[in-house]
Amino acid sequence: MSTPNILWICTDSQRWDSLGCYGNEYVTTPHIDALAKRGVVFENAFSQNPLCTPSRGCFLTGRYPVTNGLTKNGQNINPQEKLVTKLLADKGYHCGLSGKLHINACDHRLKGYGPEWWRKIGEVDFFIGEEPRIDDGYTEFHWDHSPNGDPSSSYTKWLKEKGGPEIQYPPRKDCPWVQHGMADEYHQTTFCVEKAIDFIQEHTDKPWLFSLNCFAPHYPFNPPDTYLQPYLDRLDSLPLPTFVENELETKPAFQKMFQEQTKYKASEMGEQDHRMVRAAYWAMCDHIDAQVGRLLQALEDSGQQENTMVIFTSDHGELLGDHGLYIKGPFLYDASIRVPLIISWPGIIPEGERSTSMVELGDLAPTLLDAVQAPVYQGMQAQSFWPHLSGKKNLHNIREDVYCEYYNSNPDDPEQHCTMVRTKTHKLIAFHGQEPSELYDLEQDPAESYNRWNDPVYAAVQADLYRRLCDRMAQTADPLPERIGLY
Repeated sequence: MSTPNILWICTDSQRWDSLGCYGNEYVTTPHIDALAKRGVVFENAFSQNPLCTPSRGCFLTGRYPVTNGLTKNGQNINPQEKLVTKLLADKGYHCGLSGKLHINACDHRLKGYGPEWWRKIGEVDFFIGEEPRIDDGYTEFHWDHSPNGDPSSSYTKWLKEKGGPEIQYPPRKDCPWVQHGMADEYHQTTFCVEKAIDFIQEHTDKPWLFSLNCFAPHYPFNPPDTYLQPYLDRLDSLPLPTFVENELETKPAFQKMFQEQTKYKASEMGEQDHRMVRAAYWAMCDHIDAQVGRLLQALEDSGQQENTMVIFTSDHGELLGDHGLYIKGPFLYDASIRVPLIISWPGIIPEGERSTSMVELGDLAPTLLDAVQAPVYQGMQAQSFWPHLSGKKNLHNIREDVYCEYYNSNPDDPEQHCTMVRTKTHKLIAFHGQEPSELYDLEQDPAESYNRWNDPVYAAVQADLYRRLCDRMAQTADPLPERIGLY
């Protein structure tokens, strides 16, 4: 088996049900759907935190957020942490990146700055420019944290070189919660893909890894107008968010508080507003698909497709109005943490397979090392599923449950600490120091509308899941430093 190239596409805030290959009948995603037919689709892949930095730190190190220290957005990773990209670079891989990395603080705004903070660059000394880096293994680094015009961003420079327009996202007149996005040819996703194509065409002499980390479909919801228009033509046919009247009355108090405080206030949005936001989000996913199609065609044209492992995933999901909530916080609903995960490698990974097993995004790091026959770093806690992916073990029996944690991950909100364990049939979310917590019967209630926490019928299920959660939390103990003696 030859050493593969690795094309790792990671979008931002893309929930699992936003692609045709995951059953969405409204989106237009033929290229990613075709990739799914050429590889394995994981139907139950979960991030270990619903925010960017903790999730990305986890899947890049194979270590849980509470272990590697990246439990919050706005933190800096310990320089001693070992990214899988660094470990692959040490093995001889040429590594490149376009878009986000987000394992160090990217936004140093002072308290009180509003959503137009990026317009104030140069007026006050609060923004440090390009994200600080540790020894991450990337020798080509086309960084852009978010497409808002930061002058240190590679996207901003690329846009200027192309003679593109000023970066701006004016709100739509027909829906204030949706914005007009940059045109396709000037979009940040297009920038990320073009840098990836250049990298692929220039590096054919030794194995490479490229991380394509576009910002879309992260809010604010601002697709290119040309991708939104087909949805506007059939807006009335689009589904509304999943929300049962008064469902938050039985759930943790913060959820109802957040519903009233967030800038996306579901109570102020009419049905057409909800449909518009969903249409804009799906339009962003469609645009990602079109650009991924360009990228995969370039990979084929380069003659490297047969020896390239392609991964398509996202760092976490998006509530999208479900449960009366938008964006992210201490919400461990599937909408927030369940993500697409598709892996393809012609001739090595089975084609057209769908794994029903549970997997964690953190498992990607040891899996990649296994795939290229490199030793798995001793500090990793995640579980390689390469034996299952390569046909040596059952593809449908990888994990019995998945774990997720939120340790005050967004300190801008009131302090919240919660942990989750999820099986195929049930989910328990413990809000530590608070009542009630959450318990869902996923077979009877896949939308997670009815909290069974105080239902005596589920007492035995709750006890079993609490035991599982305690076991999973115990497994987050750091295996480092390495044991070097008997005592």
